[in-house]
Amino acid sequence: MYRRPLISVAPMMDWTDRHERYLLRLIATKILLYTEMIHVGAVLHGERDRHLAYSPEEHPLAIQLGGADPSQLAQCAAIVEEWGFFEINLNVGCPSDRVQHGQFGACLMAQPARVAECVARMQDTVNIPISVKCRTGLDNDEGIDRLFTLVTHLHQVGCDKLIVHARHAWLNGLSPKQNRQIPPLNYQLVYEIKRLFPMMHVTLNGGIQNHKQIQQVLPKVDGVMVGRAAYQQPFLLQEVDNLYYGRGVSSKSRVEVLDSYLDYVLVQQQQFGVPLSAMVRHLFHFFHGVPGAKAWRRYLSDNLPRGNASVATLREAAKSICIEDGRCPTNSHQEGHSCQLNHSLPSSP
Repeated sequence: MYRRPLISVAPMMDWTDRHERYLLRLIATKILLYTEMIHVGAVLHGERDRHLAYSPEEHPLAIQLGGADPSQLAQCAAIVEEWGFFEINLNVGCPSDRVQHGQFGACLMAQPARVAECVARMQDTVNIPISVKCRTGLDNDEGIDRLFTLVTHLHQVGCDKLIVHARHAWLNGLSPKQNRQIPPLNYQLVYEIKRLFPMMHVTLNGGIQNHKQIQQVLPKVDGVMVGRAAYQQPFLLQEVDNLYYGRGVSSKSRVEVLDSYLDYVLVQQQQFGVPLSAMVRHLFHFFHGVPGAKAWRRYLSDNLPRGNASVATLREAAKSICIEDGRCPTNSHQEGHSCQLNHSLPSSP
């Protein structure tokens, strides 16, 4: 199943919702997308349409679950398999206060036997892959011992896919944001796990900002998971998609992606009553690296808070790039403008 280097986008709370995933899929057709972490309680007792619904275009799509009760996770696994997800990932890395209060996420790094039991129960329940996303250790851990113990337990129950955020999780003294920035990256621990467990598919996460880093990492692991860089420079994913899955597999220009996404936004507004702001917030970095991107962000910031914002406002925002750069990223080219954005990005460096 994982013959190629598997490139994926990390599950990120408040970021990788269904609208962001739809946008990313327009940009890159092959990379694996993950939902935000969804707690078992939301699946078992909440509004499933709200938490589990997605557009078919988002596939391949995996779901990340948060929880620590094997029975509940097994029940959730059966439900989400019916919803058609490609993979189930267990969160063993989030250090937030909410997660600690519920004794799941990164807290489970200290309970490897429980993690293995959770995974085993889900594997016995469903036919789709079960993976685990964890950290390299907790707090002041030194060396590889805690991570090695966890992976040993997972290996014993037949779990064959591991995603490692290459930083320790600090359960005391650091906020979730600080936990993404302050603990130093340690790729060597992830490489060592791959060496010790060669049959396990190991994906490295943390600090990946460009395709050159991916090229450096992939010979030593099986996959790379991109985090906030996917949100802040989304067309990086198109470069990566074409580099690892075949030149031209993702070839839509920014114009085509924007037009398609705005069509989606209009449908979501008119048919389902989704607030414009819930979808447009994912577009602020859409023109990252393109002359005129500053004007785009300024236009959105100035106009979207107004009550009369609409899809038409977004189309005007795209035209605002012309003001700064003389280039028109929309199909409604103004007379005299030489549009240099209406083409596909290079598929490889």
